[in-house]
Amino acid sequence: MINPVFIPFPNLKTERLIFRQLNADDKDEIFKLRSDESVNQFLDRPKANSIDDALQFIDKIDGFIKNGESIMWAIVLKDDPKLIGTICLWNFQNENTEAEIGYELLPEFQGKKIMQEAIPKIIDYGFSVMNLRFIVAGLSADNLKSAALLEKNNFVRRPVEGENIAVENVIEYILHRGITPDRVK
Repeated sequence: MINPVFIPFPNLKTERLIFRQLNADDKDEIFKLRSDESVNQFLDRPKANSIDDALQFIDKIDGFIKNGESIMWAIVLKDDPKLIGTICLWNFQNENTEAEIGYELLPEFQGKKIMQEAIPKIIDYGFSVMNLRFIVAGLSADNLKSAALLEKNNFVRRPVEGENIAVENVIEYILHRGITPDRVK
């Protein structure tokens, strides 16, 4: 069992990216992410209708982080502090040995291999720092690009029990700690 503590907030870096804590200055980009039809196409969440909705979301995430319930990073390019997407570990299960990964990018940054750079960093954090045994991802069966991205990072599709599914058309992928993204096929 792990005890997720995210204070101080764990800022992370890759070759092109910085992963930092969300803040109120991200309100415009969070609003764009949470109100954009193409970003939300495969997500089961309420659409943001105002900047105030974005600020409330940022406050909610801040509370989850302070309580060790989940962690979400703002993804920014090293040369620009403006948020381009988010990535999170949440929905901790089985005495916190399993977490779900979630991610999203503003449309103008999609297709640039940003998530292919981000996901391995967050997987490494989950396994090496949080001591997770499994990372899962639930997604729409229609979200073929996300499924391919997960498979490229060694996630394997697992059967989902019907009674555990709150949303129809959901598929689930899982990654075990022993299979790491650096062993990409």
